[in-house]
Amino acid sequence: MEMISSRSNSKVRSARALRQRKQRVNSGYFLAEGIHLVGAAVESGAQIEMLFYAPDLLMSQFALDLIEETSSSGVPCYPTTVDVFASLASKEHPQGILAVVRQPHQQLRELAPKNFSLGVACVSPQDPGNLGALLRTINAVGASGLIILDGGADPYHPTAVRASMGAIFRHPVVSASFTEFAQWAHKNSYQVYGTSARAGVDYQQNATYTRPLILLLGDERQGLTCEQLEICQMLVRLPMHGQVTSLNLAVAAGVMLYDMLEKLGQS
Repeated sequence: MEMISSRSNSKVRSARALRQRKQRVNSGYFLAEGIHLVGAAVESGAQIEMLFYAPDLLMSQFALDLIEETSSSGVPCYPTTVDVFASLASKEHPQGILAVVRQPHQQLRELAPKNFSLGVACVSPQDPGNLGALLRTINAVGASGLIILDGGADPYHPTAVRASMGAIFRHPVVSASFTEFAQWAHKNSYQVYGTSARAGVDYQQNATYTRPLILLLGDERQGLTCEQLEICQMLVRLPMHGQVTSLNLAVAAGVMLYDMLEKLGQS
């Protein structure tokens, strides 16, 4: 295939536009940049629309094998100059491979205890890096996936995709309103465990957890509202021994999920 040498190439421009949330929403695609992320996309069976690579930047045989595998499956793979690839890449020192991937668009109604027994729901997360790190944490503990409530950061933002370390391809990520979530959780008999600085129970004091369950994390600034607190079967707090009043979203989720995992194994 002929090498793309112009930044104004139509395919390059359409891929570059996916840096913007509006275009990701309108098109239903997002970018996966770097050897690890493209590899995760291919391994997961994600629908790849096209792939770009800069031969002069690629030093990895694994990456070259990825290109051959992707091309053999019928996906267009476009070689570019280093300059053109740099215009696509968001990383300062790009590895030379990038894929345009279709968003899965799963719905809340598709999730149920049989395929989503240990999930995380977070209210209006604002930082895409935190969102990606949360997905990485979900993958690390073997949890089911993520529900994003009432908007917030885009899980397909390049920063979120990169921070997920490939977890974005391995777990369902669903968006819903809190009202929809509350109805769904009740219908499917989920146990909802919320975190709150005002909770009377330290997370270490809770002896057991019961599946199917959802860890509900509140707005990073305001915490859970009264309405959100009401649907929780139990509220627990993470003790703060220093001067800070809260933990980073992904850190708090990690502490809670590992505690849940240990206690579920003992039950």
